[in-house]
Amino acid sequence: MPSNLPSSEPAAPKRDAQFVRVAETQREPLSFFIDGYEVPALQGDTLLTAVLMQQRRVRESEFSGAPRAGFCLIGACQDCWMRTEDGLRVRACSTLVTQGMRVITRLAKVASVAVVTSDSDSAASTSAANGDLQ
Repeated sequence: MPSNLPSSEPAAPKRDAQFVRVAETQREPLSFFIDGYEVPALQGDTLLTAVLMQQRRVRESEFSGAPRAGFCLIGACQDCWMRTEDGLRVRACSTLVTQGMRVITRLAKVASVAVVTSDSDSAASTSAANGDLQ
């Protein structure tokens, strides 16, 4: 449940939302992070719904930089892939948002959170820093 206490996280910038919630408003609230900003969602929301309740896109294309907001909304088109801060790819339309989940909308953000923990991880971390994650 979101707290009224001050957060160490920066406040999310005000953005126009793509979706507007008109039903199921009584579900349990939770919070997650988009590009480091804490934002609200409701238990049972897909990541796609939760993100588009906050802004007009789910990510920027890794090829052109153009905004992407999902296309089919049912898991068939591959347009809603997002990444968590640790580089994991998730399909936003079929992944439920969870308390504290941290997602990014720009692939360059993955490089800023890649950390080398051992020599065996260096190749994976170098790939993350170069934007080569699958």
